Amino acid sequence: MHHISTSYRVFTIINMLLLAFLSFLCIAPLIHILAVSFSGPAAASANLVKMWPVNFTTDAYEQTFGNANFLRALGTGVTRTVLGTLFSMALMVLAAYALSKENQDFRGRTFYMWFFVFTMLLNAGLIPTYILVQKLGLINSLWALILPQAINIFNMILLLNFFRVSVPKALEEAAYIDGAGHFRTVFSIYLPISLPAIATISLFTMVWHWNSWFDGMIYMTDTRNYPLATFLQTIIVQQDMNQLNVSAEDMELLSDRTVRASQVFIGAAPILLVYPFLQRFFVKGIVMGSVKE
Repeated sequence: MHHISTSYRVFTIINMLLLAFLSFLCIAPLIHILAVSFSGPAAASANLVKMWPVNFTTDAYEQTFGNANFLRALGTGVTRTVLGTLFSMALMVLAAYALSKENQDFRGRTFYMWFFVFTMLLNAGLIPTYILVQKLGLINSLWALILPQAINIFNMILLLNFFRVSVPKALEEAAYIDGAGHFRTVFSIYLPISLPAIATISLFTMVWHWNSWFDGMIYMTDTRNYPLATFLQTIIVQQDMNQLNVSAEDMELLSDRTVRASQVFIGAAPILLVYPFLQRFFVKGIVMGSVKE
């Protein structure tokens, strides 16, 4: 029987306590926001709420779900995240599949690889990108939030390396012998085998789209087209109370702090709900995609 030394036990206990403390530091702000959102206006305004609601009430959530501006921004944010993730993953999978081939199988692979790396190291910048989006007529369009960042080169390289490491060459050759084309090979062989990498990069892309607020502020001149992240930025950072859409009578019964806290928590909830389902793929996808044989 393997003997565990006392020093190792002590190290394990200290390590677990340290990780538990760091985990609490990460989740404590979210718990505080949730407590504020369910607290009464007087306690929230007086900063009396810590980790537990004071004078429990759901008025802030009732006001939030009755706010047409918030619901519109929430719908735009969800649509942008779903379409953006699907569009980006489709492009990155196809590009990674082509670039995972050897030079003899894909002539010009080296040129295209360096082309992608060059765009990652030296991008055009904000002003040329804005001019391009404007000339394409995408201002105030949902596609202005999706197309400029459709391919993340770093994520594509992770996926490319995962394909080269994890997909057996013999399996691909067997598919070609059976008459499968490139698209059939991608969807029938590459995607099932590469599920950890696909899930990991999908999570990265999803989180980026959901949390991105700056591009919404630049490309959306009409505040009604703001995605949720941009909407929250206007009421939390810029403190534009007009976006709260709360009448003077309701403001006497509510605190703007509780309403903002409820909106922030609702904004964080979708990613918190999705992450546990993809977490089991996370470590494997990162490790295998970051190593090239």
